[in-house]
Amino acid sequence: MRSNRAALRAGVSMAATLPLLAGALALGIPAAQAADGPSRDTLAGTKPTWATAKADKGATADSSQVSARVYLAGQDASGLAAYARAVSDPDSVSYGKYLSAAQAQKRFGASKAQVAAVTSWLKSAGLKITGSTEHYISVTGDVSAAEKAFDTQLHNFAKGTKTYRAPSKTASAPASLNGAVLTVTGLDNAPHKASHSDTLPPPDAVFNNSGPFSSYYGSNIASTLPDAYGTKVPYAVEGYTGKQLRAAYGAGSSTGKGVRVAITDAYASPTIADDAATYAEKHGDAKYGSGQLSQSLPSDYTKTEECGAAGWYGEETLDVEAVHAVAPAASITYVGAASCYDDDLLDSLSKVVDGHLADIVSNSWGDLEANESTDIAAAYDQVFQLGAVEGIGFYFSSGDYGDEVAHTGTKQVDMPANSAWVTAVGGTSLAVGKGDKYEFETGWGTERAALSTDGTSWTDFPGVFTQGAGGGTSGTVAEPYYQEGVVPDSLATANSAAGNRVVPDISAVADPNTGFKMGQTQTLPDGTQAYSEYRIGGTSLAAPVIAAVQALAQETRGGKAIGFANPAIYAKYGSTAYHDVTDNPTGSGLAVARVDFANGYDATDGLLTSVRSLGKDSSLSAVPGYDDVTGVGTPAGGYIQSYGRH
Repeated sequence: MRSNRAALRAGVSMAATLPLLAGALALGIPAAQAADGPSRDTLAGTKPTWATAKADKGATADSSQVSARVYLAGQDASGLAAYARAVSDPDSVSYGKYLSAAQAQKRFGASKAQVAAVTSWLKSAGLKITGSTEHYISVTGDVSAAEKAFDTQLHNFAKGTKTYRAPSKTASAPASLNGAVLTVTGLDNAPHKASHSDTLPPPDAVFNNSGPFSSYYGSNIASTLPDAYGTKVPYAVEGYTGKQLRAAYGAGSSTGKGVRVAITDAYASPTIADDAATYAEKHGDAKYGSGQLSQSLPSDYTKTEECGAAGWYGEETLDVEAVHAVAPAASITYVGAASCYDDDLLDSLSKVVDGHLADIVSNSWGDLEANESTDIAAAYDQVFQLGAVEGIGFYFSSGDYGDEVAHTGTKQVDMPANSAWVTAVGGTSLAVGKGDKYEFETGWGTERAALSTDGTSWTDFPGVFTQGAGGGTSGTVAEPYYQEGVVPDSLATANSAAGNRVVPDISAVADPNTGFKMGQTQTLPDGTQAYSEYRIGGTSLAAPVIAAVQALAQETRGGKAIGFANPAIYAKYGSTAYHDVTDNPTGSGLAVARVDFANGYDATDGLLTSVRSLGKDSSLSAVPGYDDVTGVGTPAGGYIQSYGRH
């Protein structure tokens, strides 16, 4: 299951991201063979780590039903990875020589013969074919048929307080299929059981920010509140606008004209068109042109209660408004998933690739690396690689809980931001001063201390860690070539001597205390609905901001696609293209004061006053050079223009 990171509204995130292939630049295809009987190719990752002998509660009933997806490896998995690298590397003679969606499918997709062979095998085991796409064949059947097809036994296992079905040994496919099967999902049902619903719920309850505010960083000093770090601190900004963000990240006269950005999330806000238009009008953004904002939605939705569908409305709204605010002439296509589960999110990503709906894709969702295995990771990587050969780049938020220790007890990164085939977007605290002047940024990491009862001090200053940009070293993905020589060895080798992927790659504003003002229709306490605005943050903000900046950069290339951007991003490292962000840009501690409604809506239940320290991201630190909070940094005045020279 995936959860949206929308928005650190009251300073509390709804975070997450997915797992990836252990190989950084190679698609994991089945290789090992079973020892007995007809030769088999094992499908790595299909036995979950929680399916242990100790947790085994016995065999699943043969008559129980299984719904699964068999993902197809295609005709040339290694060739796909190699071509994706070549067209994405500025130093390659093949740089920018992208294929059309049809050409990519013909060259790297599954052949008719492969599809026929896999279909025949599944049917022969007693499974029923329920659907197929260019990427997978879906099947249903009883447990005995699934066990026969995948040469495993399905047992029930304890996982926490619940019991789920899973293979007791790694699934496999006949070697006679010659590697046509990439992986299978659905043999385990954790946490895939959920009720279905065909209608979407109303918007979430209203959230409002209290004041006082600063209109720009430092404009309103909290003179009556206690000092922090030896000085009076400013109130948090009311929320930056597109004009301020464009100035901070060097937009110049670029608008994103001629470029289309896709956004993927789950579900779809029923008020997005009106909300986006209202917000643009209120904040001086360009009016949407005919067809500039469009949606591609599934025929129905599932798991709306389990996934918190209404919470995703705010995610879509934030992503759309942020992209338009920074790249006002770019076209936007929202591609909604039927639920927050992997299969449905994969369908949305595949829809973008198969139809080449955009060159730039913003994704503000994910999960913990520990929550996913290499089976589903392989399916994600395949889509990302197919996108790369078509000139499509994917941008994923890196997470909202720093090193995840405070959130999960384990130091880890989020996924799919950890994929070697996506651009992971970290977060900063941004100071835009008078006249829209860029002042500084710190790595986003917040410690909160409440005002004492007598109002004379901050309790246990600087307080406790609340949120921060996700980052760190992957435990499963090998170090990609483009990070070599840029990412410090101390980070790359934190989990293995051979080196692993480190996230993020690049960053932008994410701190909700220096966040973006957005507007959406919300449900008021009396049950009515109305448009209102509030300040928001999270790497859910940073991802669409970077996607919009990439649209501006693509415009400078005459509209030619940037594609998978990481090789180009790292090639610019150390240049004037970036703000090199650190946690201590002014030489002293930094903080802002906040006053919040206790009930999140109005002053009926009182106000909460606190000080929020900046640049305190759990165990992660933003330091000179590359770091695991902000990556190579944030776009500076030379970033967008640098793409025009390629």
